[in-house]
Amino acid sequence: MKNINQVLVLSYIFFISAFISAETLAAEELVALKSANIITFGTEGTYAPYTYHDSNDKLVGFDVDLGYAVAAHLGMKAKFIEGRWDGLIAGLDSKRYDAVINQVGITPERKVKYDFSQSYIASKVVIVTRNDNTTINNFNDLKNQKSAQNLTSHYSQLARKYGADIVPTDNFNQSIELVITGRAAVTLNDYLSFLDFKKHKPDAKVKVVALEATHSPSGIMLRKGQPELVAAINRALDDIKANGTYKIISIRYFGQDISQ
Repeated sequence: MKNINQVLVLSYIFFISAFISAETLAAEELVALKSANIITFGTEGTYAPYTYHDSNDKLVGFDVDLGYAVAAHLGMKAKFIEGRWDGLIAGLDSKRYDAVINQVGITPERKVKYDFSQSYIASKVVIVTRNDNTTINNFNDLKNQKSAQNLTSHYSQLARKYGADIVPTDNFNQSIELVITGRAAVTLNDYLSFLDFKKHKPDAKVKVVALEATHSPSGIMLRKGQPELVAAINRALDDIKANGTYKIISIRYFGQDISQ
């Protein structure tokens, strides 16, 4: 009995020590981040109107401006490292940056391995087809249809859920191009991104045929074990909405206040 009690006591001490060590490490990481005075975000830079390059080749977009605003509220400067979508999460794992801000959908699967800020935007998923397509009118019509998608995106998972065959692409513009040229029947993506695409290319022969019934929330993705940083980013997002900064940014890119 004495040996068993000793084992239990030692196990409890080990558990408490590990918990305190993790808490200490997380706090130290936030202190180190503030000492460096820079928070680094991973982003695509090819996904308008969220993260893209303007006519002067400057990185801009809703997510980019939001990242700058969050950094300012943390008392830091924002730095952005661009990369392809399917490599962004791997870059977070390897600590190339501190967080990913790229319209990352908050899904149960991702929350197993990563932490997220509160949702900072929620939009709807749409099915985009060619103007002359009359066979696809809703999500159930996707079965056995070719859908142009990035393989690791939330939209790809949704297309598979409805039975579509995935045609791999690197980004939204490439997916749209495959639909226009007939190499894919559809692409699923964010409604606001489609509206931005049509604003710049009004003659593109594509249309929206269906809108998902529920909103898909997106958040800033972080590595697990940084509760202080997550909390600090959430406070920053609350402040940005409260002081009107969020409204200014959303009007800049969407022409309306999307905070609600």
